[in-house]
Amino acid sequence: MTKADLIKKIAATANINATEAKLALDATTEAIKQALTAGEKVQLIGFGTFSVNERPARDGKNPRTGEPLHIDAKKVAKFKAGADFEKLLNA
Repeated sequence: MTKADLIKKIAATANINATEAKLALDATTEAIKQALTAGEKVQLIGFGTFSVNERPARDGKNPRTGEPLHIDAKKVAKFKAGADFEKLLNA
């Protein structure tokens, strides 16, 4: 599903026009990004939790050459499905 498809579904479900649905979707994703950037968790009961995990720096190797290399530490976004959503997925 693309963003355009999602906007159409939101508009139909919420009985609003596509422009309003796009504004709502953009505002939601922006709020989630701002919260995660600030180090906060975003919990949507019945859906899931967005959080930030930190991956420590480590040594690895280039898979083509086998040459050792250093992989820097970084933060990654994580999503954990809520219990209700997980049940729905596995039904």
